[in-house]
Amino acid sequence: MSNGNGKPSPKKFLFVTNWALATDLAYRIKQEGHKVRMYVADKECKDIGDGVFDTVDNWKEHVEWADIVIFDDIGFGDDADRLRKQGKPVVGGSVYTDRLEDDREFGQEEMKTVGISILPRWNFTNFDDAVKFIQKNPDRYVLKPSGKAQNDKTLLFVGQEDDGRDLIQILEHYKKTWAKTIKEFIIQKYASGVEVAVGAFFNGQEFTYPINVNFEHKRLFAGEIGPPTGEMGTSMFWSPPNAVFKETLGKMETRLRDAAYVGYVDINCICNAKGIYPLEFTCRFGYPTINIQMEGILSELGEFFYALASKQKPELRTKKGFQVGVVVAVPPFPYEDVKVFQRYSEGAVILFKKELAEGFHPAELKMVEGDWVIAGVSGYALIVTGSGSTMHDARTAAYNRVKNIMIPNMFYRTDIGARWNEDSDRLQTWGYMY
Repeated sequence: MSNGNGKPSPKKFLFVTNWALATDLAYRIKQEGHKVRMYVADKECKDIGDGVFDTVDNWKEHVEWADIVIFDDIGFGDDADRLRKQGKPVVGGSVYTDRLEDDREFGQEEMKTVGISILPRWNFTNFDDAVKFIQKNPDRYVLKPSGKAQNDKTLLFVGQEDDGRDLIQILEHYKKTWAKTIKEFIIQKYASGVEVAVGAFFNGQEFTYPINVNFEHKRLFAGEIGPPTGEMGTSMFWSPPNAVFKETLGKMETRLRDAAYVGYVDINCICNAKGIYPLEFTCRFGYPTINIQMEGILSELGEFFYALASKQKPELRTKKGFQVGVVVAVPPFPYEDVKVFQRYSEGAVILFKKELAEGFHPAELKMVEGDWVIAGVSGYALIVTGSGSTMHDARTAAYNRVKNIMIPNMFYRTDIGARWNEDSDRLQTWGYMY
């Protein structure tokens, strides 16, 4: 139904979230003229989005009001499946896709079943058994916690020693300090190469093109030094399906259709001259992936997601060239320490040297008397993005915008997208991108 001027009528969006990760997306959709309500489960994140849109205390009481429900994280699969069966347009979540991401062993088995090549890996529930395995099979490995523990990215460990000695030390340490948190984990054979993720939106029946190709920068400091953070920034571009997609995520289409999944899904992979090796699924919006994707999407997001959830095949119009996104954080990120947050970051106001019309993406922020203010407790403040016809141009645009922002104690990586020339040369040489 049109509102009389040729545009579709505004819709009512209900966002359901654990930690208000989708603040930026909800904000954009509201700017497009739609009505937005958000439910935030975590009590320490309740103030995120205050002054920006309406927040609610019980999301289930607002389902009837909503034209579409958006779940921004895993863990809501039961609710999403139920609502879809009732005919409600829903983006995000299903029991199947929640398990794909949460249960690493299951995800790897599903990849194998559909014909995706996977790296050798071994599942453990006991640290001593893992140590004995490495002692008998010395090699370079990666340790990946499963279940809820995988949300703490600082627990992932990429071994550096060819005989696994460093991983044995880590396992002995985790046994003493993290045994109650890490109930299950995977030891995976290490593969060198270019890490690249391919993702696409799925409408319950098929993928919507173009796909997104992105390169995460996971560690805290430039040069991939320091603790893993999830992400400190990402470079990306939109593309027709390429070899990496066809050999990995593209093979999951039937499985996703059977699950009636609607939303974004990607697989990150290691590519080298010998092959493409998928690592794990993300069956939800990625962060800051979705924020940077918004920099490159020309379609109106509210219309796109409503059509996607209605099992239509909406046109996804995107910019040519490249996008770069930089995470701007404050203490205690990437750790959790409420006292540190209260001392150094709580209530800090985001100031601009000059008005920033584009490229500003709020994360854990709220609006107070017209100013953006730090909210939540983690220090994950905002994402700054830029676009360009070359990766260099996109980086320049993003970092020029970062320089325009002032927050006490803010920090960010200075090398997002800097390794593109080397990575792209290798991927093209191996025939994975064209």
